[in-house]
Amino acid sequence: MKFIAIRSNIKDAVSIVEKAAGENTNLPILKNLLIEAEEGNITFTATNLEIAIIYKVSGKVIENGKVTVPIGLFSSLIGNITSDRLNFEKKENDLQVATDNYSAVIKGLPVDDFPITPKIKGSEGYVDIKGAFFKEAIQQATVAAQFSDLRPELNSILFDFTIDDLKFAATDSFRLAEKTISTSAITAKNMEPFKVLVPLKTAYELARIVKDEETVRMTKDENQALWKTEKGELISRLIEGGFPDYSAIVPHQFSAEVIVNREDILSAIKLAGVFGQKNSEIKIKLHPGKKAIEISSADQALGENASTLAAKIKGDLSEVIFNWRYLSDGIKMVKTEDVFIGLQEEANPALVKPTVDGSYFYVLKPILKS
Repeated sequence: MKFIAIRSNIKDAVSIVEKAAGENTNLPILKNLLIEAEEGNITFTATNLEIAIIYKVSGKVIENGKVTVPIGLFSSLIGNITSDRLNFEKKENDLQVATDNYSAVIKGLPVDDFPITPKIKGSEGYVDIKGAFFKEAIQQATVAAQFSDLRPELNSILFDFTIDDLKFAATDSFRLAEKTISTSAITAKNMEPFKVLVPLKTAYELARIVKDEETVRMTKDENQALWKTEKGELISRLIEGGFPDYSAIVPHQFSAEVIVNREDILSAIKLAGVFGQKNSEIKIKLHPGKKAIEISSADQALGENASTLAAKIKGDLSEVIFNWRYLSDGIKMVKTEDVFIGLQEEANPALVKPTVDGSYFYVLKPILKS
C-alpha cells in the first residue's frame, strides 16, 4: 500500500471515526484504525463491535492495500505534523508516514484481525433526510435522555417512521422529548413503517458527524441500521425491546398556560440555579394580575434570589417546583422567540413547546413539595 494525501483531509477523517474505536483488552485490534487505499480513495474505519464508522477521502493511490494502526497514536501524529502533503507506505504490518523533512513508522497489527464491517441484509428500502433537520431532531430529542443501567430501553432514541413523518423520541422517565420531521424534509422509497430503538451513543455520534448540507440515507434490517452520506457511513446495532408508550402522559389541558420570552426565562433560570446548586430546585410563581411570573430559588447556607418576567398568562396556579437544569434543557431546544409552558396541579407533568411550531414538545415532571 502506498498513497499521498492532504493532512487536513486525513485529520478530518480520523476525527470523524475515532470515537467508534473500542476499549476491549481481549481484542486489542479494536483500538486500531483500518486504513484502505484503492482507486483514488482512502477509507478509514473504526469499530467497537456495537457501531462502526467509515469515512472516505480522496488521495493519490500509488499502490492499493490495507493497514491497521493504533488510532490514538495515529491521530496525535497527524495532529502535530505541520506539512500539508503526507506520504504513506505500508511496510509489512507497519505504516510509514513521511514528509519532506520528517519520517515515522507506526507499528500495526495484521489486517485480518480487524473485524469485518457488517452489512444490512435484504433491504432495498431507504429514507433520505436532510442533514440539518436530522441533526436538530436528534439533539432536540436526546436532551431528555440519560444513560441507565437498570432500563436498557432508556439508553436509546426512538425512530418512528410512518408514511406521514419521522418522529424522534427519548426519555429518562423524568422527562420526555419528541421531534417530528415532516414529509417535506424526507424522501422514502420501498420503506415500510417502522419503530426502532437506536442506542444513545449512536445518536450522539450521528449528530456529531453529519453535516447540515448533507443528505442522510437510512436503511435497516431486523438487528441493525445504516446511515450513509456522500463520504461516510455509520452502522449500528439496534436495541431490542419496546419504547415506553408515552402518548398517555403528554398533557393537553392545563391549570395555567404561560407564554414568555425564551431568552428572558433562560437567563432567570440560570440565575436561580446559582442559589439552587445543592437541591437543583427553582420555584415558578404566577401573577396573572400583574401579567408576570416569578422565578426564585433559596438555600439556607447561600441565600435567595428572585426574577420577575413579563408573561402572557391564562389560568392560575400558586407555584410549581422544577429541577432547574431539566427545565432549562427543554427551553433551550425551543427555537422560537417565545416559549409556551403548560402547567398542572400536584405532580402532573408540564409541557414546554414553541409557540408557533407544532413539531416539538418537551414533557417534564415537577418536584413534589416537601
